[in-house]
Amino acid sequence: MKRQIIEIDEKKCTGCGLCIPGCPEGALQLIDGKARLVSDLFCDGLGACLGECPEGAISTIEREAEPYDEARVMEENIIPKGENTIKAHLKHLRDHSETEYFEQAVAIMLKKGLPIPKIDEDVCPSGGCPGSAAHSIHREEETVTDQSVGVNSELRQWPVQLHLLNPNAAYLDNADLLIAADCVPFAYADFHRRFIKGKIVINLCPKLDQDIEKYVDKLAEIFRHKSIKSITIVRMEVPCCSGTEWIVQKAMEKSGKLIMPRVNIVSINGSII
Repeated sequence: MKRQIIEIDEKKCTGCGLCIPGCPEGALQLIDGKARLVSDLFCDGLGACLGECPEGAISTIEREAEPYDEARVMEENIIPKGENTIKAHLKHLRDHSETEYFEQAVAIMLKKGLPIPKIDEDVCPSGGCPGSAAHSIHREEETVTDQSVGVNSELRQWPVQLHLLNPNAAYLDNADLLIAADCVPFAYADFHRRFIKGKIVINLCPKLDQDIEKYVDKLAEIFRHKSIKSITIVRMEVPCCSGTEWIVQKAMEKSGKLIMPRVNIVSINGSII
């Protein structure tokens, strides 16, 4: 299958080994003075090791690779290394909202009669910006009877910016997507109840964001691998914002999938056109 996986530039790698502790899954080892990816099975492609390399030798690419195997990672690499490695691995999965893998790991530990370590909430994720770590947000269903009461947030995941979003995040599986241009939430007052409720949010600006082709590639990967149920696009009426639809269309063509999006256009005065 095609999926995100680590790639190491041997010309840049100095063999310092700083990336090794950043990969509790055990996918990286120092061999002949260079960091090597020793098994596709052990690399989840989430990139916890990226920020550990001072030379910028590690990146993520999409290529044909064996599916990541959480059970083998736990059995062969995580549990034998002890509590600190187990804790680091569980935290890594939690911070990237990989609920399915997290539950598999916990189930294996329970089966073996091992205690589940408490994950330190105060420690930032290994590498990268802590604010970009993926999070699912559980919200209870709510019946609103008094319209004067403040509107509660309907956001169910983090991050929302396409630039930061991990295309392998579990919350994208079988999701109803809301792809919204940056300015829409400021213009449309009832954005949360009308558009966000029950959906996974992807936010972008087709005019100001850099490297739109990367956006096309990332959305194409999501469409190709995540069995998306529906797509709703919300953009502003200004001409430059029509690029939001163009990005989705190009990603659809690249993915080989056909999901007809519902397009909503918001006027500058805040009404649906």
